[in-house]
Amino acid sequence: MKKSTAFRLVFFAVIVAVMVYAAVSGGPFVNTAWSLLPPVVAIGLALATKEVYSSLFLGVVVGGLLYANFNFEGMLNHVFNDGIVSVLSDSYNVGILVFLVILGIMVSLMNKAGGSRAFGRWAASHIKTKTGAQLATIALGILIFIDDYFNCLTVGSVMRPVTDKQGISREKLSYLIDATAAPVCIIAPVSSWAAAVSAFVRDSGFSGFEIFIKAIPFNFYALLTIVMMVWLALTKYDFGPMAKFEAAARPDSQLDALKALANGHGSEEGSDKGRVIDLVIPIAILIVACVTGMLYSGGFFSGTDFVTAFSQSDASVGLMLGSAITLVLTIAYFMIRGTMSFSDMMECVPKGFESMVSAILILAFAWSLKAMSDSLGSKVFVETVVKGSAQNFQAFLPAIVFLIGCFLAFATGTSWGTFGILIPITLGIFPLTDPIGVVCVSACMAGAVCGDHCSPISDTTIMSSAGAQCNHINHVSTQLPYAMTVAAVSCVCYLISGFVPNAAITLPLGIALMVGTLYAIKYFNTRKGR
Repeated sequence: MKKSTAFRLVFFAVIVAVMVYAAVSGGPFVNTAWSLLPPVVAIGLALATKEVYSSLFLGVVVGGLLYANFNFEGMLNHVFNDGIVSVLSDSYNVGILVFLVILGIMVSLMNKAGGSRAFGRWAASHIKTKTGAQLATIALGILIFIDDYFNCLTVGSVMRPVTDKQGISREKLSYLIDATAAPVCIIAPVSSWAAAVSAFVRDSGFSGFEIFIKAIPFNFYALLTIVMMVWLALTKYDFGPMAKFEAAARPDSQLDALKALANGHGSEEGSDKGRVIDLVIPIAILIVACVTGMLYSGGFFSGTDFVTAFSQSDASVGLMLGSAITLVLTIAYFMIRGTMSFSDMMECVPKGFESMVSAILILAFAWSLKAMSDSLGSKVFVETVVKGSAQNFQAFLPAIVFLIGCFLAFATGTSWGTFGILIPITLGIFPLTDPIGVVCVSACMAGAVCGDHCSPISDTTIMSSAGAQCNHINHVSTQLPYAMTVAAVSCVCYLISGFVPNAAITLPLGIALMVGTLYAIKYFNTRKGR
């Protein structure tokens, strides 16, 4: 029996068991552990069958069935009216979709103008090693810290020709993009993520920005992820499924294709008139326009100061407006340059939209899945569990909060939603005047980012795959061992911080432990011949 068939049988067995439970008990699914079943089903099926769309949709259906207590009509109404239609009519979500489509068009324009090919040729003469290409990708990802969505697609479109030239797999590029998206944004004071965290602590009596700054040294997952990426690049070592993809992408295994790319005759479509500036100028305009758009949405041009404007900015509005302005200016720029006719540029519009269809579909189903879990009361269930056990394990609370944040964000695919659930709970248990309070807030943030980083239904995970043009399930399966390694070390750091809430001690110790763990993995795998 095929593996995918076996998992489908298990899936239907679970549904039958739940239906029997509903018939016997009356179906009290709301505000219970059953609220987490839809994302668990979706994630399990996606990882087992490698079929993302059907797995996500089945997870949504499970949520609808539980909510409607297995009433078919109620399930249909909930899935489509309260789920798919609702999330696709939400103004924030629509803004993100518009941003995605415009980014797709922008990439198509830069490719057709020859900017990507020109940058590939320039990179071939300046970035001559695999290590250099990875470090350049990491550096660019860290520099674009404004927003994770923006990071994923911009870094992917800029660095893809460079990493292809150096024989770096699309799976490794996806990991580097994903690991410099949310993990970097969550330690960047001027970012949409800082704004989100500040919003969740606004009722604590402290400045949200001040709390965010204090929490940075304790955000072990984000900081140790950067340490791990640099270590992987410098040592040229990979492990787990990633090692197989990297071995297949070595330059000596695809020498002819790489020579063709270096000579400007690769598969990338584009004009021979293209220059590096045709890539740099649109990207630079995009960065400036999106930052300006976020400041505008936060009221900066109405008299609000810079920090406050960012703390109350709407990333969806800012990115949408910024990308729209960039598209108009980019078209004007290419018309002045004369690299393409206007009709050629208009051909890029449907091509760019088409390139984002896969990401849009996955996002729509992922948002619908989150709506199902929310309607089933997943927030209430998690709050009850945490509050019921926290008082008995105060010293261990940072580690417990981190693990709960990991699971919740992994199951729901949302970091910000996890912030909204856990941060108010931890603030209710420990005041921010207590050093453990700051550690716990940071543990909430780190756990949410870790779960988001691992989850196949996370927005940033989906867009990292899109930005690198990598198979989504391959991206998830190859980065899981890396993310879980950092998560394990981070959990140990939070255990220590529960007893010693001093970042000057725990952070250096965590970095040493991270590097030591990686060298231990390399040593044991080398002994086994891996």
